[in-house]
Amino acid sequence: EWAQFYLRYHRGLVADQGKKKEQARLAFNQVFRQDNRTLRTALAYAHHLAHAGKRKAAQSVLRTHLSRARGDGHPLAKDLLAQIKSGKKIGLLVKTPSEGLAEVFYGLGEALTGEGGVSIGLLYLQMALYLEPEQSFALAALANAHETTKRYDAAISTYKRIGKDTPLRSAIDIRKAFNLNSLGQIEEAKALLENVASRDPKDIKPLDALGNIMRSKKRYEEAIGYYTRAIDLIDKPDRRHWSFYYSRGTCYERIKNWPAAEKDLQKALELYPDQPLALNYLGYSWVDQNKNLKKGMKLIEKAVSLKPDDGYIVDSLGWAHYKLANYPKAVKYLERAVELRPDDPILNDHLGDALWRVGREREARFQWDLAVSLNPEPEDLLKIKSKIATGLPEKRQARATTLTNDTAFDGPVVDGPPTASVKPKLDKDGVPLPTRPAVQ
Repeated sequence: EWAQFYLRYHRGLVADQGKKKEQARLAFNQVFRQDNRTLRTALAYAHHLAHAGKRKAAQSVLRTHLSRARGDGHPLAKDLLAQIKSGKKIGLLVKTPSEGLAEVFYGLGEALTGEGGVSIGLLYLQMALYLEPEQSFALAALANAHETTKRYDAAISTYKRIGKDTPLRSAIDIRKAFNLNSLGQIEEAKALLENVASRDPKDIKPLDALGNIMRSKKRYEEAIGYYTRAIDLIDKPDRRHWSFYYSRGTCYERIKNWPAAEKDLQKALELYPDQPLALNYLGYSWVDQNKNLKKGMKLIEKAVSLKPDDGYIVDSLGWAHYKLANYPKAVKYLERAVELRPDDPILNDHLGDALWRVGREREARFQWDLAVSLNPEPEDLLKIKSKIATGLPEKRQARATTLTNDTAFDGPVVDGPPTASVKPKLDKDGVPLPTRPAVQ
């Protein structure tokens, strides 16, 4: 089916070159009905319609695409819509055979690099750029492929080849800043993003990027400042904006300002009630503080039901049961978490603790040994080695209450030194992947 989509798209481009407008329109319409979210095909269809004088239809295509797109929509789609509205003459997306063949190579290259075939995909992208050296989509796809292979310098150099007069300029500068962050050039990344923000004071994206970078470097106070600036630009928060409140809330939690953190996390859930990350973070934080226990566990359980294959969220549920002295259930969920994330030292450490409490001491030491081999943080390493040597201390008799109320908890005391925070998992931009509270 994907091949038919690709063939219909190029059938439309070729028909336009052959002055066969009806055939082109039929092909583009079939593609658009099949998928109206793909930017390149939506642009081609809108160009075709506007070039043929059907400006209202072209605007309708772009509005439909933008309404289905994530966030605020792609800058190129918004720019083309503005041009059509202004009455500007619009040409076809592909105007020459050379551009058409470059489009073929670009499409194959982007598809292959996006599906993991980076080495072959790079060849197609280079062939596209041999034919059309300034093809911005091919350049962006090539830069993205370099990011995938962690060649951040090459990615930055490729982004620099895209002209500065493009509507993509801000988006490109943000990508360059993330690459600078990955290279450890934090202040350079910060300066670039501040420049982007100054060019358009109403643009929320560079502020979000600044917040994410500062958060990844544990500069939480600075991150809070940037997230606050971003939130101040939002007139009427809706579901799209949940992440700003969530991210700021996690930063408040890191600096131990729980009232502010709780308020932001609740706002994130108000905007997006089924958001697994926000459900998990707020629920775990409540359980961790022995408050709102019934509500907290329900939030975590809902997060697990929404993302059952997220090892960190499953770990949250297991660790919450551990803290409530429900050790058999803790083992069940923590074993599942380790299956999903076998390379995480703290998840293995958590499982070791739970196994010890159900009397499976040899297996517990095995998990702790495994955690040590996975390069935990230095302070975590000492605690884990201590447990390997002496095990967990005898737990004092706990008066564990059931989760039938949301009031005080007389549950288990902490079993020796508290388990340390999970080392942040980073995405390709060097930004922590938000999951359970300890991950942040």
